[in-house]
Amino acid sequence: MKPVCFVLGAGAGIGGTVGRRFAAEGYHSVLCRRSDQEGLDKLVSAIRADGGDASGHLLNAADPDVLEERIAATEKDIGPIEVVVFNLGAQIGNRALKDTSYKAFEMGWRLATFALFRTASSICPLMEERGHGTFLVTSATAAVRGNAGQHSHAAAMAGRRMLCQSLNAEFGPRGIHIAHILIDGAVDAPDTLGKMLGPEQFKALRESRGMEHDGLMLPEKIAETYLHLANQHRSTWSHEIDLRSFGDRPWWNH
Repeated sequence: MKPVCFVLGAGAGIGGTVGRRFAAEGYHSVLCRRSDQEGLDKLVSAIRADGGDASGHLLNAADPDVLEERIAATEKDIGPIEVVVFNLGAQIGNRALKDTSYKAFEMGWRLATFALFRTASSICPLMEERGHGTFLVTSATAAVRGNAGQHSHAAAMAGRRMLCQSLNAEFGPRGIHIAHILIDGAVDAPDTLGKMLGPEQFKALRESRGMEHDGLMLPEKIAETYLHLANQHRSTWSHEIDLRSFGDRPWWNH
């Protein structure tokens, strides 16, 4: 039975690429995303074509019970979840306070913080029984710095960071590696940055900063860090790590 890597937020950027990298290392990658069945099928097919094992599921993490049910089904039908990659985004775009509805603000919290709590509530007790496990949580600059127009995102991601610290305090001594990975820069990902900017602006950004310029963070290189974290010896576990392109100023210098 292969170990399972359970990915929430498995788009064409970080989540799907990390799932593919773990599959190449012998994991069965369970890929979950909110929409785009065609894109999900392509990702699963690509992993299988490379000789790996993967399965895909569409789910909305904001819906009641779906996370818990998918986790339980994975444990029952595929095998123990050894690695969780929590990669759900919660960006609703730049909105002034007056343009941020209660519903929009709450949705950021439901995706960034409450969904993480639900996932941890379902998986951490299982990992604790087994005495080991890895929980990798993708985060963002907004977790450590609030900007204008980011009321929902900053509050939600800061909550995600504090929840990771609390999970680490409780479960780290019990053999579960909790890692908060702060993505402090723009990722060369069509599913996220590409959709936010639109095709023309994204193409122009890639030509000016991406590709051979190395100014955009490459999902394939980010995936290597996730794999490294999962393989760290527990005498030197990292809890928080931040990643950015060589040319970007870090969040604390802005």
